[in-house]
Amino acid sequence: MGGVSTPPSPDPADDVRAARALADAVREIEHHVAGAGWDAPVRVFALVRTRAALASEPGLAEQLDPAVLAAAEADDWHLTSVEQEGLPDAQDLEGLLGGLSWPPTVDGAAVTVERVVLPPEAEADLPADPEQALTALLAHPARQDVRLAVGVLRDGPAWCALRTRAHDSDDAVGQGPDLVPGLVAAVRATLD
Repeated sequence: MGGVSTPPSPDPADDVRAARALADAVREIEHHVAGAGWDAPVRVFALVRTRAALASEPGLAEQLDPAVLAAAEADDWHLTSVEQEGLPDAQDLEGLLGGLSWPPTVDGAAVTVERVVLPPEAEADLPADPEQALTALLAHPARQDVRLAVGVLRDGPAWCALRTRAHDSDDAVGQGPDLVPGLVAAVRATLD
């Protein structure tokens, strides 16, 4: 028979380790950002596999905590987040994310953003005019301030963390792979 070879099947255990590493990185990012308090700007992070980053830049080891180095030694999927400074000016989050792209050396990306949300029944009563709607939203008694942290791996899993100002505690952070599907898709598009 002919010599057609098929690529090896992805290792399901590798997928599980990647998902766990991403969830850990997103939790760490959310915790880090929470330490700075509320009313913060959008923050963007590159996610890189720590062991690969150390191999290409050995001097990085001097900047990392010994616990991070040990974790990277134990798991080649361990991720390090690198906050991006000097982000381009953008009118909104969609514009910012639409202008970002990552080199192949970046394994994933994460973003944190704060939003004001209302229960669906309250949204129906907002004025049609955007400025009036914003004023009504900010004054509404049922409004909730939330911080979203969303991370994705290139061609891989996503993870989200959500903290409300009303329940601002590390043990009250909601988590899951698809809490904000639109934002997950927008962050994933930066990796295409």
